[in-house]
Amino acid sequence: MNATGTLYGVGVGPGDPELLTLKAVRILQSVPVVAYPATPQGGAQARDIAAAWLTGKREIPITMPCMLDRGPVNQGYDEAAVVIAEELTAGHDVAILCEGDPLFYGSFSYLLQRLGDHFPCVVIPGINSVSAAGAAAAAPLITGEQRLTVIPATAGDEALRQALLDSDSVAILKPGRHRPRVLELLRETGRAGDTLYIEQASRPTERIVKCFEEIPATPGPYFALFLVIRK
Repeated sequence: MNATGTLYGVGVGPGDPELLTLKAVRILQSVPVVAYPATPQGGAQARDIAAAWLTGKREIPITMPCMLDRGPVNQGYDEAAVVIAEELTAGHDVAILCEGDPLFYGSFSYLLQRLGDHFPCVVIPGINSVSAAGAAAAAPLITGEQRLTVIPATAGDEALRQALLDSDSVAILKPGRHRPRVLELLRETGRAGDTLYIEQASRPTERIVKCFEEIPATPGPYFALFLVIRK
């Protein structure tokens, strides 16, 4: 009986292909099958980042609907897990590509829940968006005994307010349509002067706004974040 394949969760970093680790590249070169999240329109940013190392691979796009309802999203992961399990059972190693780090708000976490107890699994960490944004702005995130809180902009007002009041540094991820509300909370908590805003860190479209008043008070892109660093 053939041994099962190994499931790899491969972090491909924040966007710049040169930020893939050597280990990530080695794994991508060795596996016969890769899977990655994709939009219903066919876009797949994780694949785009790793494209140079995917020649000749069998590819499994994991179509994820863009909606808040977890039902269809979970169904997408369920269906992908069945297809990936078939490859692993046949003895084929499968690498699942994940933007940033696989276990840091990573989509790989949901497939790990479904497959990790049944197949050998190896996780290849990647550079997460918070680290990439700090590097882009050349801004130390935390030093000494300071505390860093990472929170999505989708958290409620009270959770965001408490994070801004209680933590030395706060990374607010995925602002998107919530950007105007986040700006209001930053003013309310007195953290406007501590704020940097970074879009598309490490990508050609990277944008860094260091002046709070220049951050648009309108909905913005999903791939952005606020860094709030106590001075």
